[in-house]
Amino acid sequence: MQCNKKKRLMKQVERFRARFLQSIGTVLTDVISQQSLLQSVIEEVGLYRERIYGPLATLSLFIEQVLGADHSCQDAVARGLSVRVALGQSTCSLNTGPYCKARTRLPLSLLRRLAREVARRLCADQPAIWRWRGREVKLIDGTTVSMPDTRANQARFPQSGGQQPGLGFPLARLVAVVSLSTGAALEWAIDACKGKKTGETALLWRLLPTFTRGDIVIADSYYCGYFMIAGLIAQGVDILMPQHHLRLTDFRRGQRLGVRDHRVTWARPQRPDWMDEATYATMPESLTMREVRAAGRTLVTTLVDACTVTKPALAELYATRWQVELDLRAIKTVMQMDILRCKTPTMVEKEIAVHLLAYNLVRAVMAQAAAMHHALPRQLSFKTALQLLRAFEMNLRHEPQRCSMTRRAPLLAALAQRRLPHRPDRVEPRAVKRRPKQHWLLRKPRCVLRERLYRQQQLRERRA
Repeated sequence: MQCNKKKRLMKQVERFRARFLQSIGTVLTDVISQQSLLQSVIEEVGLYRERIYGPLATLSLFIEQVLGADHSCQDAVARGLSVRVALGQSTCSLNTGPYCKARTRLPLSLLRRLAREVARRLCADQPAIWRWRGREVKLIDGTTVSMPDTRANQARFPQSGGQQPGLGFPLARLVAVVSLSTGAALEWAIDACKGKKTGETALLWRLLPTFTRGDIVIADSYYCGYFMIAGLIAQGVDILMPQHHLRLTDFRRGQRLGVRDHRVTWARPQRPDWMDEATYATMPESLTMREVRAAGRTLVTTLVDACTVTKPALAELYATRWQVELDLRAIKTVMQMDILRCKTPTMVEKEIAVHLLAYNLVRAVMAQAAAMHHALPRQLSFKTALQLLRAFEMNLRHEPQRCSMTRRAPLLAALAQRRLPHRPDRVEPRAVKRRPKQHWLLRKPRCVLRERLYRQQQLRERRA
């Protein structure tokens, strides 16, 4: 019995990997090997009963659900039925209940582990030419997502304080660490949008142990605080951020390195209320920083050697921070993660993790296309990659053992052809041209207004 279960699991692993073009003979190794995927499922899920929706089958449908255009559970169940018919297996019901229960059985640790494994392997096996001067650059930014207005979601992720009860939606804050070279989401942290230690800097504090010595971190001025920079330096990384608006920059002080370019020493400020005395004692008493005025902003960095890293190089490097804005837009808009569907906090975190896992798998396909056609992953379009994967889905999903390179090469070639144009210094206003429809705003809970409409309808019927 266990032997048959393992064989079925191995076939599911092969189909899962074939869906995202694994083992195609590129310079990249498998971003998620067969043995690693099998071991992750066994270790995280443990013993499980054989069902129609097994762990890997459920995970595959969950990923296809967030990658698809429909995003409904009914569409995922229909896909599962299509797969079973194509493989010659017995049909199953179109009831979404068993599939939804199978999603709740998926461990969150499995989803996070696979997403991180794909990102880690993708960054570890990338060609050296993709990195900035041989170093891994990591981009940091935060965003928010909304979810259904249920009592459980409101308790874990309260709505905005400016909205009345029953009129808003729960909000979750997400801080992500994204690779500049590959675009993969390396790490992330989730919490509510209000309350102590729920801000973006507090979430980044949780992610500090995940940074590797030698990394370069780029973020906006919101993260440019003394203690945050000290924590990043303690991890052995360099930083590049705009100067915080509360800190004054005087280029007449410090060691002059060039025009509006100097090296200064920051003194440790007083202990903030949120930091305990033990942590404050571990903070250095001073930091040696380089401040540069370039491209209309004052940049702060730990790359203090002006001969090795010039002022134009710093300005050009910081301009790449905009990529994380585009990556989060791709996840929220193209993959439709802006408005989540799950009604419990646990499933909300799983839904976010599956979105990021699917996003990393699409990025892996883009990296394979870039490696085969001598391009950079950032030159390729994420939306085009997602469209092609949807179009080639039937060819890639079924019978993976027969999927030869001749079957996958057209997809990678088409993806490599759609390269993004070079648009330096492009700016766009943060405004929309199309006006929304003039609907009345919901100013009372929906149940109250619905009851009022029922009473009005009954009154009209009695009068008639």
